[in-house]
Amino acid sequence: MSEKNNERRVYLDYSATTPVKEEVLQTMLPYFTESFGNPSSLYQVGQSSKSAIATARDQVASLIGAQPSEVFFTSSGTEADNWAFIGTAMWQRSKGKHVITTQIEHHALLHSGDYLKKEGFDVTYLRVDKDGFISLEELEKSIREDTTVISIMFANNEIGTIQPIAKIAEIAKKHGVIFHTDAVQALGNVHIDVKELGVDLLSISGHKIYGPKGIGALYIRKGLNLPSFLQGGGQESNKRPGTENLTGIVGFGKAAELAEKNLVKHIEEVRTLRDYFIEKVTGEIDDCHVNGSLESRLPGNANITFKYIEGEAILLLLDMKGISVSTGSACSSASLTPSHVLTAIGVPMEEIHGSIRFTIGDFTTKEDIDYTIDVLKETVSKLRSISSLDANTTWDVKMNK
Repeated sequence: MSEKNNERRVYLDYSATTPVKEEVLQTMLPYFTESFGNPSSLYQVGQSSKSAIATARDQVASLIGAQPSEVFFTSSGTEADNWAFIGTAMWQRSKGKHVITTQIEHHALLHSGDYLKKEGFDVTYLRVDKDGFISLEELEKSIREDTTVISIMFANNEIGTIQPIAKIAEIAKKHGVIFHTDAVQALGNVHIDVKELGVDLLSISGHKIYGPKGIGALYIRKGLNLPSFLQGGGQESNKRPGTENLTGIVGFGKAAELAEKNLVKHIEEVRTLRDYFIEKVTGEIDDCHVNGSLESRLPGNANITFKYIEGEAILLLLDMKGISVSTGSACSSASLTPSHVLTAIGVPMEEIHGSIRFTIGDFTTKEDIDYTIDVLKETVSKLRSISSLDANTTWDVKMNK
C-alpha cells in the first residue's frame, strides 16, 4: 500500500504482476549503462555480461532445484509455454499427434492447443471438478498410444488451485509421455523441485516474483533434447536464439535469489493475511463464497463470488477508493465474456460476473486488508441496493431485459 497526494492505494492483484523490488532494480541498473556489452562479444565488457547471465542462471536454477544447464531464458512465460507445448508436439509428431491439457489453462496453452488442432493434432482438454482439480483417473484413461505430450498447469492463475504435479508426472512417465507444467503462478509461492516432481518441462516468469517484465525461462530436463522453437543465432546453448535480454535476466536472477531466501516467510505471512481476509469477508458479507480449493491453494489467492451484483461494478468502485483487483471476466474489462476457469468449475453464469480475484503479496499490510474489507462491505451493500438481480434472477434473464 502507498499514499500519494493523500490518495490511498492498495494493490491486490499480485497474480497479474508484481512491482520490482528495490534490490532487484539496483542489481539491474549497471547493466543498462556500464556493463551493457553483448554477451556474445569476446571483449571484456561482453564477457562481463556473459558472466552476469551465468550467475542469474544459477540463481533461477537454484529456486526450482534444477541444474543451470537445464534453464533456458525466454521473453516470457507465454513463450516458454508455446515452446514446451507446440515445440514438443511438433518435435514428436512422427510418433503421434495426440496431446493433452486442461480446460483451465492459461490462454498461452489454450491458444497453443487451438494452433495444434489447425495443424492436424487431436487435443484432449481434461475436465476439472468444482475445486479446479483434474481427475488422475481420467488423465490416465485419456492417454493413447499416439499421445506425445501432456501440459497441466501447476497452480491456476484465477482460483489458485494447486494440482498434484508429482502424481501427474508419475502417470506421464509410466506411459512414456513428456510432461510439461506451467509454473508461472507457483514460482515463489510454493516449494518447487523439478527433480522431486519428476517433470520434463517447466515454464516460469520473472514478473510474478518481483522481477522485471519481459523475461521468462523454460526448464528442460537433461537428456530431453527439445529443439529450438525459433530460428537465429546460437544463444542459450543453441536452444533459444536472439540477443539476450541482459538486464531482464539479471533482474530475474536476483528476484529468484530473494524468492528462495524468503520463501517460507513469504508463504506464512501472505497466507495469514489471505485467511484473515477470507474469514472477515465471508463472515461479514452475506451471499458470497470462495471459488477453488481451500486446502490446496496458492497462499495469496482469494477468488470470491458476490451474488446479485456485477464484478466490473465492484472493480470500478474499489478502484475509485484506490484498491486494485481483478474480475472473473475476460482480460478486457469492457468484455462480458465469462471466465473459462469459473465456467469449467461449474460456477453459474450470473455468479461468474460477480466474482473478484484478490491476490496478496509481499507489500500487503493488515491495514490494507482492513481498509479493503471496509470499502468492500460498503461497495457490495451499495450495489445490491440498486441491483435488479436477486436470488430468482438469472444472468440470461437480465441480459434479455
